Amino acid sequence: MSLSTLFIACRWLHFAAVMLLAGSAFYSALLAPRRYRTRLAQRLHPLLLVSSVTALLSAQALLAVQTGLMSGDWRNIADAATWQAVLGTGFGSAWRWQIVLPLLACGAFLLRGLPRQQLLLVAGLAQLCGLAFVGHAAMLDGWPGALQRANHALHLVACAFWVGGLPPVLLLMADARVIALRTDAIRTMMRFSRYGHLAVALVIISGIINSLIILGWPLTSFALYSQLLLVKTVLVGLMVLIALFNRYWLVPRFRRAGAQTQQAFIRMTQLEMVLSVVVLLLVSIFATLAPA
Repeated sequence: MSLSTLFIACRWLHFAAVMLLAGSAFYSALLAPRRYRTRLAQRLHPLLLVSSVTALLSAQALLAVQTGLMSGDWRNIADAATWQAVLGTGFGSAWRWQIVLPLLACGAFLLRGLPRQQLLLVAGLAQLCGLAFVGHAAMLDGWPGALQRANHALHLVACAFWVGGLPPVLLLMADARVIALRTDAIRTMMRFSRYGHLAVALVIISGIINSLIILGWPLTSFALYSQLLLVKTVLVGLMVLIALFNRYWLVPRFRRAGAQTQQAFIRMTQLEMVLSVVVLLLVSIFATLAPA
């Protein structure tokens, strides 16, 4: 496997882990009713723990791979002077926080109750905002650069709420079948759906702004970057359609159609998750291409 391919894999893994961390922590820190938070936090504990550790390991791996790419020789990964040089770059200065913040998230598991969930959420959101300071989001200086990074941070946070919030929905669907937990589980899902509308709108708007900043208007070429961006746009559009179908066609039929409709909802949510994995992979590939 080449360093470029490994870079794409590590970047995808890191983005997925951070989004899952923040998306899951939204539930246990904010969305769930207070009496249900402890139960939900226990259910989400494996997701939160795995995503925190994965974010830490993938951040370290990505820094090592980037060191090899910047130096032009993978053997320089073992050279301390090369590491210091990379850490002194704009990427290195920004990426240090992608090492520190996952450590903070892992340390949160030493706490208990709501403080743990709140710290996990803060650490996840901070990592997402930090990702706006690397890659194409950091290509501009001055106030245009500040605007671009703020918009990209908003884009990532909204994506994390939407995409990172999908796996917990499957756990909530299981809890909704338990009579004692049904009301709280449904209320939590409805809160996710309510704020999810805003998150999806922000993803679309901020994504359009990102594209205009990077590519400009009108588009003068249709290179690989632009082609992959078009594929990503189509996939996100499919995800939006699935979300709308779930919310406005399947959910109102839960009581009348029963288990069959609920199973269809779960299958469609799983499809939405698969599409999100592909979108994140495309985003990771973007980082290796020149905008055009």
